[in-house]
Amino acid sequence: MSIPMIDGIYILANDVVYDQLVALLNSIEANAGRKIPICILPYNQRLDKVKAEIASRDNISLFEDSDSIAYWDNFATQIWKNYPRAQKTWREWGFPELYELPMHRKFCAIDGPFDRFIYFDADTLLMGPVDYVYEKLDNYDWVVNDFQYKSDLKFIFDGSPEQMQQVFNSDDLQSKVFCAGWFATKKNIFSPAIRTDLIKNLTSGEADVMAFLAPDQSLFNYMVLRSGISYYNFAFHDYEQSTGNHWSSQFDVVDNILYDQGRRLTYLHYMSISSSKFTQLCGGEDVNIPYRDVFLHYRYLKSPEQRVKSFKRQSPLVRLQKTTTSFFNQKINNIKLNYRNFKDRITK
Repeated sequence: MSIPMIDGIYILANDVVYDQLVALLNSIEANAGRKIPICILPYNQRLDKVKAEIASRDNISLFEDSDSIAYWDNFATQIWKNYPRAQKTWREWGFPELYELPMHRKFCAIDGPFDRFIYFDADTLLMGPVDYVYEKLDNYDWVVNDFQYKSDLKFIFDGSPEQMQQVFNSDDLQSKVFCAGWFATKKNIFSPAIRTDLIKNLTSGEADVMAFLAPDQSLFNYMVLRSGISYYNFAFHDYEQSTGNHWSSQFDVVDNILYDQGRRLTYLHYMSISSSKFTQLCGGEDVNIPYRDVFLHYRYLKSPEQRVKSFKRQSPLVRLQKTTTSFFNQKINNIKLNYRNFKDRITK
């Protein structure tokens, strides 16, 4: 008698993205089609609100495997500290030498309890059932559903054509890149032997093919393509039936579900919108966020009495102070937005 596969969902989060996390959890509960266990990967130790939220729900846990966290922190550290071009550029930009290191804790999901899983960035909302995604993992090792491939390849890999051909031995990298904010795969998909080979290749010079403003995304793409595991992108292989998922697209809203030309979205991604905007919105400030009412619906789905009834405009002085204080973070977000080519929208 075979043991049934355990399907699950991982989310990388901390208290900074608390409002987005609650909205995402509620959207999963409302729209996933069945009850799916969820595990929160800790971005860092700022987890008081997250832990309280976990305690209030019966199907959510906190990832507490300290060995796995230490392993992947070290894995990413070895790669990026031994990548001279990234180090030089980050210094010039005033970024830390291990820029966005905690984002690599997404990799901990590979060591977690779920046999098959979907990873969600906290800045997403689930719009529809996901059984079709788990089912695709019966035939593929890595499954995504996004239009990153319509962006310029240099936003994932920016090595010379000769380098990339030597590393990947492929003339069609463009069609294979993906966004690392939402994907599905399996437990232990990168075996110890594969990990050893990958880090050996990366630290011996192959890291130079990777772009480095979204380091975890470039590394995920490298590892999937370099390891040769099987890969499927609904937005590429089933183009006619796929929907957009990025907030910049124009979707129809029906009963707090988003539709793209009549087709129900699987998820909405608020990539590059600062978490502070969601915090301000939930604090009663009149912040303009795409599909704002949809977000607020899910944020307060289980606590409608806490939802703000009216929003206040900030005074010019307060707006100026906040603009000045957040200048550096906004500068980074603007660079990311341009770097990932969302100016031209990664949609169909």
